Amino acid sequence: MTTTTDLVSYEDALASYDPVMGLEVHVELGTKTKMFCGCSTALGQDANTQTCPVCLGLPGALPVVNATGVESAIKIGLALNCEIAEWCRFARKNYFYPDMPKNFQTSQYDEPIAFNGYLDVQLEDGETFRVEIERAHMEEDTGKSTHVGGATGRIHGASHSLLDYNRAGIPLIEIVTKPIEGAGERAPEVAKAYVRELREVIKALGVSEARMEMGQMRCDVNLSLRPHGTEKFGTRSETKNVNSLRSVERAARFEIQRHAAVLSSGGTIVQETRHFHEDTGSTTSGRVKEEAEDYRYFPEPDLVPVAPSREWVEEIRAGLPELPLARRNRLREEWGISATDMQAILNAGALDLIVATIDAGADAASARKWWMGELARSANESGKALDELSITPEQVARVTELVAKGDLNDKLARQVIEGVLAGEGTPDEVVDKRGLKVVSDEGALGAAVDEAIAGNPGIADKIRSGKVAAAGALVGAVMKATRGQADAARVKELILEKLGVSEG
Repeated sequence: MTTTTDLVSYEDALASYDPVMGLEVHVELGTKTKMFCGCSTALGQDANTQTCPVCLGLPGALPVVNATGVESAIKIGLALNCEIAEWCRFARKNYFYPDMPKNFQTSQYDEPIAFNGYLDVQLEDGETFRVEIERAHMEEDTGKSTHVGGATGRIHGASHSLLDYNRAGIPLIEIVTKPIEGAGERAPEVAKAYVRELREVIKALGVSEARMEMGQMRCDVNLSLRPHGTEKFGTRSETKNVNSLRSVERAARFEIQRHAAVLSSGGTIVQETRHFHEDTGSTTSGRVKEEAEDYRYFPEPDLVPVAPSREWVEEIRAGLPELPLARRNRLREEWGISATDMQAILNAGALDLIVATIDAGADAASARKWWMGELARSANESGKALDELSITPEQVARVTELVAKGDLNDKLARQVIEGVLAGEGTPDEVVDKRGLKVVSDEGALGAAVDEAIAGNPGIADKIRSGKVAAAGALVGAVMKATRGQADAARVKELILEKLGVSEG
């Protein structure tokens, strides 16, 4: 149950304290089998049907490391500019919880496979902020507990709990930042930008779909405050399993305000885990946070060390794809747009759609125009993401082709897109069904122009006297008569021709 928490204003918090953050991101790898056994990782299967003696921790069962999981970890480490260990091993992290069938998690402790890296992230105004990476290590996921009978879905108040071990043993990579200092009032924005950029990197590497809403990527937000001018870190809180970019930002902001309220009133911050509540944007206390020694780490005796050869590491490095920041900078230069424009495209989730539309034959300016204009408006009105709209990049490219050929003008193109979104068929089918082609027959256009001139003699006289701008009224009359299906530029040319006036 969410309780009321005392807060100070964000401005007052930042007037007295500097925030220090640490972000721990868990990425569920997209391997076909689990990290230490051959059980399937497919989603949506009946509970407890994807288990075996190894992932259930039964006596005598011996684990074997998933080679693809190791390769994925190296890819992530290299993409984050990390050093890759020449020799590392797994450890047992001991703790009891019902969704941990072995009563320990196979993880890495003091010997991670990747360490000492960084990730440059771009903020809303185009400024770049470097986030230092402490480590990226391999481990396994836990099972899933479903608490039944309560009002909140949490264990408190529930009558009983159900356990599904299908997820137990699925490969995870945990990526831990070094303390993030110096962000000041922009700390929540930096947290959001970092997780967003990390998600794009993970997707580009092809090691996970990194869908936060499905739990494939989750962030723990560690935050502490220290008075201005001091060096010693304050006591931290850890907000667990935050599963959206917006929530990462909101959790950091809330904790800054909460910590400041406690400290300003003379209170003491408790080192604890906290739960984030999407509905209110607030956090509530979970449990007192353990220290590393509480987990009684020791080397995993049933697994041999991992020692990736330098040749293999360099082979993996050579095969890395173009990473998101480099790709965006290249595209921004190719398209001739500002950092702000690129940020708007990113925020709209339009980048890959625009690139796919260009690949399908559209020019860059037209692809950007339709996705960031008409289609963004439609997505906003329907409450959908751009990639959820019922139109493909190929169809958008076809609309731009029809405009370029003169078969459609912008007004008609908008109607075609409207028809495609409504399920009326392909762009060409919508054009045929709705009769939307531009009127290009010179005879029909000439007749419409003659009618407009005859119906507006005063305007025609103004044009003859040299007031060429007045032609806009006659163009409007012709467009109305042709239901917007005339080529406006050609209509103006015909009007001036018939009135014996030159454009210049």
